[in-house]
Amino acid sequence: MNQTYDDISKEMDSRSLKLDIQRHLRYTLAKSQFSTTKWDKFRSVALTALDRLHDRWIDTQEFYYESDSKRVYYISMEFLMGRLLDNMLVNLDILDEVKEALHELGIDYELVREQEFDAGLGNGGLGRLAACFLDSMATLGVPGYGYGIRYDFGIFQQQIKNGFQIEKPDTWLMFGNPWDVVRPKVFYPVNFYGESVPYTDSSGQVRFKWVNTQKVNALAYDSPVPGYNNDIVNHLRLWKASASKAIDLQSFSQGEYINAVRDAQLQENISRVLYPNDKVFVGQELRLKQEYFLVSATLQDIIRRFKKIHNDWTTFPDKVAIQCNDTHPNLAIPELMRVLIDEEGLDWEKSWDITRKAINYTNHTVLPEALEKWPVSLMRNLLPRHLQIIYEINKRFLDTVSVKLDNDVNRARRMSIISEGERASVQMATLGIVGSSKVNGVARLHTELIKKTIFKDFYELYPDKFVNMTNGITPRRWLKQCNPRLSDLISEHIGDKWITDLDELRKLDDKATDPEFRNKFADIKYQNKMDLVRFIEKKFNKTLNPDSIFDIQIKRIHEYKRQVLVALHTAMLYNRIKANPDAPFVPRTVLFGGKAAPGYTMAKLHIKLINSIAEKINNDPDTRDKLSCLFLENYSVSMAERLIPAADLSEQTSTAGMEASGTGNMKFALNGALTIGTLDGANIEIREEVGKENIFIFGLTDEEVDQKRREGYNPWEYYEQIPELKEVIDQINQGFYEPGQPDLFHPITRSLLDDGDYFMVMADFEAYAKQQKEVEKLYSNKDEWMTKAIYNVTRIGKFSSDRTIQDYCEQIWNVGFIDFDAFKKYRSP
Repeated sequence: MNQTYDDISKEMDSRSLKLDIQRHLRYTLAKSQFSTTKWDKFRSVALTALDRLHDRWIDTQEFYYESDSKRVYYISMEFLMGRLLDNMLVNLDILDEVKEALHELGIDYELVREQEFDAGLGNGGLGRLAACFLDSMATLGVPGYGYGIRYDFGIFQQQIKNGFQIEKPDTWLMFGNPWDVVRPKVFYPVNFYGESVPYTDSSGQVRFKWVNTQKVNALAYDSPVPGYNNDIVNHLRLWKASASKAIDLQSFSQGEYINAVRDAQLQENISRVLYPNDKVFVGQELRLKQEYFLVSATLQDIIRRFKKIHNDWTTFPDKVAIQCNDTHPNLAIPELMRVLIDEEGLDWEKSWDITRKAINYTNHTVLPEALEKWPVSLMRNLLPRHLQIIYEINKRFLDTVSVKLDNDVNRARRMSIISEGERASVQMATLGIVGSSKVNGVARLHTELIKKTIFKDFYELYPDKFVNMTNGITPRRWLKQCNPRLSDLISEHIGDKWITDLDELRKLDDKATDPEFRNKFADIKYQNKMDLVRFIEKKFNKTLNPDSIFDIQIKRIHEYKRQVLVALHTAMLYNRIKANPDAPFVPRTVLFGGKAAPGYTMAKLHIKLINSIAEKINNDPDTRDKLSCLFLENYSVSMAERLIPAADLSEQTSTAGMEASGTGNMKFALNGALTIGTLDGANIEIREEVGKENIFIFGLTDEEVDQKRREGYNPWEYYEQIPELKEVIDQINQGFYEPGQPDLFHPITRSLLDDGDYFMVMADFEAYAKQQKEVEKLYSNKDEWMTKAIYNVTRIGKFSSDRTIQDYCEQIWNVGFIDFDAFKKYRSP
């Protein structure tokens, strides 16, 4: 019997997939075997996957409506999604079938997947965490939506020229995004500027109108987010700015066409580019516009969905849970108040009760200078009504707590949403605390630190408001997808339940000392390393020694993350080789990857230093097969998927008390790398899970860092007392690594010595070097190393983002999972 297209597009077998791929090539893309490009082949596979996603997507959304589910709305300025083809096929559970279908067509799947651009709509961990959370919500059956901005240009493309970082525009939309669906009927006006005008309503109540505004439209683009093998498809909705009205033809006839076009382009600039993550927040009008643009469009969409079924505003928090990912979306608080009071006619008390119950705020930093704040003058100009509401929130809040504060004026000043003075500003974190139901940190240490430091005053007043949600990662992408060999080995021994319940990995604990399993595990690690060797040889023209320790540090370049500590140690290892070329040496390959914010001069100089050290080492015949160093240009999610499965050693070297959580540490451990790190962020909890004997911990604790600063820390003492460290610092300072410009790295040596070494690199160097000696000793005993590596895999289950989302559902959102039996019945013909 002949199958119809509708039949084929629903089937998951390789034959149907093959027919669908061929059909899309010819009838959707209008390509023959002679004109088909690599991009066309990728598009046809993506379209074939979308055929199977769309039915599930529609059914999921209809089921949510019919069951009147409470929805979660995750608002984030960043979503670092990476490539999506593998993720879509893995979660549909048809990756092998697609590979088979392509093979029958004479097409290499690896060639197809390499055509996809990384969707780099984030700077680092914040955006990648958001992406993992979306995957987990769909997999668990949480009715959830991501909301962000569809930036034309995401995180910049990094080029390394003469060792320096050069930024180039991101081109992820060069050929369009094959995964998104534009919703031309889903657009909302977003207002800026104007003025807030009082008036008296029919009941004699004084109210306000926001008038004489400038409008920009927010247009919705949706991408499906499938759960793993459960037919659930949630979505990520990204907003694109468009001109609020068509170009005025009258202006054209008057010779003002260029001005009309310019005005339209200025409005559309709101979603043009992702702001880089600078080391210290600096307010800029376009960034504030982006934040309000996201919040306004999202709340209009949330309210539209709520009002489809409900007309009682008191039920809003029972049906809506809004999560603000960092301070950037905290304008949702005054915006929801404005809508409820000005547009819906509710009184202040009822509006405030609804707002505080519906909105929650995630904090991602312990650094006071990184907390977002906006000049009052800027907000008064751009969002006059919102500033008015914020002042009223602040007044009522301070009035309420003044009794509890015993009229402590200094404490009230610290807790004020508005910091007064010559440059008055709105403190966005304080707004988030005052206006939300729950405030969470992202690792246990981080949560304790914010309660003791930056939010101490608030915690003492509202201890129940603060909760911890230790971050997690999705095992679908960060094990099953990126490390299929290890994934298959695990499933061979314990089945595949671990894919949605990572605690299942504990069942493999006794395999860590099983010689047969350990040998298979070691062979997989070696094959992954060989894959990386071939990739780096092809892309960077560098040959690596696969028998060496693959020592990897990949993360945003920042002084507190201390890439410079690893660089100094690498230079010290080089000096040891030069001092005694014939001495025994455990081979090591040191790989760095990451981007520095374009305006972060010191971080960019760190990149140059790493490249200068690498050039010296790699061009010296004495280091052959012993030591190599490489900075990998244009680090991305897809590059991480190659590096992490091949890593032996995971560098997590941040100054204690400064990293909120980190998730790279979790990804490395899950893939069998041992961690060398400080007691910072989630490293503490990882040590508790994997065992202190299976991790290399070094350096000062957060309390010891604080104590040293109070007592008067002198980095020169370490310079004088550690000869090998002194030698490296002197070499850098005297131009050994950059003889053509010997003073180039003086800002680095000055920051480490004369300027007080704020990030404690000198203080932690000796402890770090001693632990690296332990790393070399252990690596020389391959069986023992692999045993510890296996324990890192089997004991890391706590750090699944599925667990994190379950915690959010239970402790913050008060949201349940869907009834899968009912959903299955709903989908049945």
